[in-house]
Amino acid sequence: MGSQTLARLGIRTHHQPCAACRMLRRRCDSNCILAPYFPGDEPDKFAGVHKVFGASNVIKLIQMVEETNREDAVKALVYEARARLRDPVYGSTGTIFQLQKMVQDLKLQLKSTNARVLELQQQKDQLLGIFMNVDHLDVLSSVDHGPSFSLDYEDSMASNLLIGKPH
Repeated sequence: MGSQTLARLGIRTHHQPCAACRMLRRRCDSNCILAPYFPGDEPDKFAGVHKVFGASNVIKLIQMVEETNREDAVKALVYEARARLRDPVYGSTGTIFQLQKMVQDLKLQLKSTNARVLELQQQKDQLLGIFMNVDHLDVLSSVDHGPSFSLDYEDSMASNLLIGKPH
């Protein structure tokens, strides 16, 4: 099929302009270095990068990076541009500081929680010890000793002789 036939069918033979070329109002050809990273349906992505870094600087940066790493470089540029638009002074560094503070706070909270867990475990062990002693005493007190008896002075003297204590 020729390009005229495709055009009659409503199929375009040229690609859609990328968000960068649309915003810069220039012709986007198949060799556009920005097209793979700034698709036409994501205009905000390029708008932020363009506002913070400028189109020519973005093109230079992308050209300096190896092709295998360009996608990651563009992601980093987009992230930094969004961070700079949110926080013009600190940019992504402000976000990093916030996250470090959160980690520090969470570590303190974890330390406090672990101390509380240890404290509760010790209390549990103490209570179990008390209950074990109470249960033991309950078992001893429930044993039938027969008629109750008491030792009088003579009986205690006899028990002392058996043990070997002088009277």
